[in-house]
Amino acid sequence: MNGRNKIQWAMKWMPVLESIRNDFVSKKPFKNLKISMALHLEAKTAVLAYTLKQGGANVRISGCNPLSTDDEVALSLKEDYGVNVFAKRGLTRDEYYEDLYRTIESEPDIIIDDGGDLTALALKDKSVYGNIKGGNEETTTGVLRLKNMEKAKALKFPMFDVNDALMKHLFDNRYGTGQSTIDGLLTATNLVIAGKNVVVGGYGWCGRGIANKMRGLGARVTVTEIDPFKSIEAHMDGFVVRPMKEAIGYADFLITATGVKDIVTPELLKDAKDGIILANSGHFNNEVAVDDIEKKFGRGKEVRKNVKQYSIGKKKAYVLSDGRLVNLASGQGHPVEIMDLSFSIQALTAQYIAENSPKRPKVYPVPNEIDLEVANTYLHSYGIKIDELTREQLRYINSWQEGT
Repeated sequence: MNGRNKIQWAMKWMPVLESIRNDFVSKKPFKNLKISMALHLEAKTAVLAYTLKQGGANVRISGCNPLSTDDEVALSLKEDYGVNVFAKRGLTRDEYYEDLYRTIESEPDIIIDDGGDLTALALKDKSVYGNIKGGNEETTTGVLRLKNMEKAKALKFPMFDVNDALMKHLFDNRYGTGQSTIDGLLTATNLVIAGKNVVVGGYGWCGRGIANKMRGLGARVTVTEIDPFKSIEAHMDGFVVRPMKEAIGYADFLITATGVKDIVTPELLKDAKDGIILANSGHFNNEVAVDDIEKKFGRGKEVRKNVKQYSIGKKKAYVLSDGRLVNLASGQGHPVEIMDLSFSIQALTAQYIAENSPKRPKVYPVPNEIDLEVANTYLHSYGIKIDELTREQLRYINSWQEGT
C-alpha cells in the first residue's frame, strides 16, 4: 500500500476531523498563518496536516521520534497534499534536531508538538518564539516539560494542554495506547500473550489501558507504581501491585508507560527472568535505559526485526524497538478512530489560538467548548443519541433548597 492509499484509508475513518475540515475550507481560519508541527508522522497525522492546510495554513511538519515516521506517508503528504515535510525514518540524533529546526525556521505563528522537543528548540531562538501566537502539546511527557518551562519562567508564549482534554486522554491514552501497544508487541515478537506474566510500569491513563487490554487477552498482569492512590486503584481494579525489583523476576513481558527515565536499568536486569521481553510505551527511549544497558552488557544482537537480544550473564533479555515507542516503531500507532478525536482537539485548539489566543505565556487547559464540540460531533457521526435534562431537572440540580 502506498502512502496516498494509507492517508485516504485513514480519512475514511475520521468523521470528526472531516466535519472540522469542511468548516475550515469555508472559513479559512489560518489564512496567511504558518503552522509548524512535530508529531509521529504516519497516516492519521497526515490527515491533520492536510486539514490545517485546507484551513489556509502554510504547514511544515517533522517527526517527533526518529523511528516513528512512515516514509511512504511522508512522501505522499509532500507530493500529493502539498505539505512541507522534514522527516524520515531512522534518523540520527543530529538529523532529528536538524529536521525540527527546519520545521520552525519559517518563524511560525502556531506550533503543534508531541513530547516538547519542538517547543524547547523554539525557545532557544527569539526570532522564532517572538512570532509564535501559541501552540498545543498532546502528550503527558510534553505537558510535564511545559509546566517545568513555565515554573522556570522559560516559556515565552501560551501553550495549550491537549493531553488533559477529556476527549484526548480518556480515549487516546487509555484505549489507543492499550490497543496499539499490543499491536506493536505482537508485530515485533509474534508470541502469545495468553498465560504470560505481564508487568506494566505505571498506572496512569496509558498504563490503565495497557493493563486492561493485556488482561483481556489472558495475561496475568502486575502493575508497578510510585503513587499510593494509583496503586490502590490498580489493586481494586484487580491487578497485582508489586515493586519493580520483585515483579521483574517473573515478568515474561515488561512494558513501561511512565514518562520517567530509568524504569528498567542494568542493575534491575540482573534480577530479571531469563528471556524477558522489554518494551516502552512512554515517550522517550530512556524508560528502558538502553544506553546504560549497552554500556554494561554490550550493543546487543538483532535477532528479529525490531528485537535486540542482550546477554545478562547466563540470561537473555530482549528489547523491542531500541526502547522507543513500541506502538509506533514496531506497530501502526493508535487506531484511526482514536486519533480522529485527539487530532480534532488539536485542530480546534489551533483555530482557537488563531482567533483569540491569550497573551500570557503559560500552560492553559483546552477550553471546555472544544471538548464538547468534539464529543457531540462524534456522537452525531456515529448516530448515537443521548438524553437531555428536563427544565425541572435543571432547576432541581441548581437549587440548594430541595433535598428530596
